[in-house]
Amino acid sequence: MNQPQEGGTLARLATPLIILATIIWGSSFVVMKSSVELLPTFYLLAIRFTAAAAVLSLAFWRRWKVVDKQYLAGGTVMGFCLFVAYAFQTFGLERTTSGKNAFLTAVYCVIVPFLYWAIARRRPDKFNILAAVLCVAGIGLVSLNGDLSVNTGDLLTLVGGFFFAAHIVAVARYAEGRDIFILTALQFASFALFSWIGVLITRPVLPAGVFTPGLLGSLAYLVIAASCGALLFQNIGQKYTVPATAAVLLSLEAPFGVVFSILFAEERPTPAMFVGFALIFVAVVCSETKFSFLHKKRHVAQKKEEI
Repeated sequence: MNQPQEGGTLARLATPLIILATIIWGSSFVVMKSSVELLPTFYLLAIRFTAAAAVLSLAFWRRWKVVDKQYLAGGTVMGFCLFVAYAFQTFGLERTTSGKNAFLTAVYCVIVPFLYWAIARRRPDKFNILAAVLCVAGIGLVSLNGDLSVNTGDLLTLVGGFFFAAHIVAVARYAEGRDIFILTALQFASFALFSWIGVLITRPVLPAGVFTPGLLGSLAYLVIAASCGALLFQNIGQKYTVPATAAVLLSLEAPFGVVFSILFAEERPTPAMFVGFALIFVAVVCSETKFSFLHKKRHVAQKKEEI
């Protein structure tokens, strides 16, 4: 398959791939929670992304001839932003509730349009802003349980949310005109490197006999599905999607996480959750279509009146 044909196919699949990524991440919350209870955070991230980098590198080994300094720079920046985002989100989760952690991480929906404006000089339109606000409000209804106090974990989570926004903008900046498969492999490799540095600095102790068949199965899922699959899908989708729209689509991870928690982790649905899901759906429709179908309906109605 030549590059133009491949680009055309991937561009058409951009939105479905991003949504598929969020579904996979939503399902991985349960797996990640059980894994981090057994394996120290930096060890978990280091093992996960070292394996993911190796798998993706071997899968696309024929493409490595394109690598130059710009690829290395892009992969390093993307990997660093994602590593810092994951680290702050995880440390924040240790000091706050999972609902507030999911909600505060989702602030990247609002940050991305303005951060991209600052870097690329592309002003967000009113639909980008409306979609971001609706999305954050919806995630708030889905994730929060009336606890609006602010603590250290919340502040750490907000920092993580900023770096998730920075990662989205970095992908938009470096993916243009480059092989996204190799760029993603380099992102994984730099993420793994920063994680191993974290291991060396913190020196966490591995519990004896920690690598049980259950944990190895969870790691395999995180490597293949949540990393090689979902993060690759995210990067491909973002390459052909406006960053503000990508941010709203990626925020679907939070409600999908709640859905899988309801199905597999005994979380109970509430009326507020359903209202939140509705707001998030409207936010996605707003971001994807800018309500253009309403304009078409008005135009058709006016035509009928004229006739």
